[in-house]
Amino acid sequence: MKEWVIISGKGGTGKTSIAASLAFLAGRPVICDCDVDAADLHLVLEPDVLEEHEFRSGHEAVIRPDDCNGCGICQDLCRFKAIHEEGRIFSVDPVSCEGCGVCVHFCPQKAIDFPESLCGKWFISETRLGPMVHARLGVAAENSGKLVSTVRQEARKLAEQNGHDLILVDGPPGIGCPVIASVTGASQVLVITEPTVSGKHDLERVLGLTRHFQIPAAVCVNKWDINPEMTEAIEQAAKEAGAAVAGRIRYDRDVTRAQIEKKTVLETNAACGLDILSIWKHLNA
Repeated sequence: MKEWVIISGKGGTGKTSIAASLAFLAGRPVICDCDVDAADLHLVLEPDVLEEHEFRSGHEAVIRPDDCNGCGICQDLCRFKAIHEEGRIFSVDPVSCEGCGVCVHFCPQKAIDFPESLCGKWFISETRLGPMVHARLGVAAENSGKLVSTVRQEARKLAEQNGHDLILVDGPPGIGCPVIASVTGASQVLVITEPTVSGKHDLERVLGLTRHFQIPAAVCVNKWDINPEMTEAIEQAAKEAGAAVAGRIRYDRDVTRAQIEKKTVLETNAACGLDILSIWKHLNA
């Protein structure tokens, strides 16, 4: 079973549009949206949710007012300023609470509960291009890396159960914990970048990450024709970093039209579809 992960150094490079188009070409792979902080692959694929599961991770302090004697020790010890007082009644701000448990440990009345936090939800859905595993992180929730790992694990289970030979992952941008959780153990990474100075810088950071984890990487420059000179510089930098050059995608206004129509680029007459087809052939070579 192969697992391809599409990532980028920053958001807005066209990663999701390209991932959806590759899913169209792949012939019903298992599709996995690991950009749990800002998931948007569902906007193009319109998934029909079959299963919905809670994602719980970490803990959150909750003061029981009937058992609290208002001593204020918890407020004094909380370094995150998450405990507030109103008329000698103390409560915990769930957004500010980091779940360290200091208040729970030192409360003389043992009046603070420490339940597991509900951080979001993950889903198994059906789309016109194949089964899809995706998630939604809660507002101000943490542990996105763990949620990404959960989504990938469920995608692998689904692929094994139904005999799929490819998992196609729309990964998050950047180089942080969610990205590491997305690429670790993948067969190949496709990095999408843009022909700008910041795009080149972000690409170098991402390739440093894939090199560290020894994952084969290929690079695609999206909207290459808005700056051909920078495109050449980026491709040269990619080769020097040990990555392959998968191809270039031209700037095409029809991509926006495809998004509005909730279609992949290859389901329209967009000229850049030929460029994506070329990248698909490179990945399969």
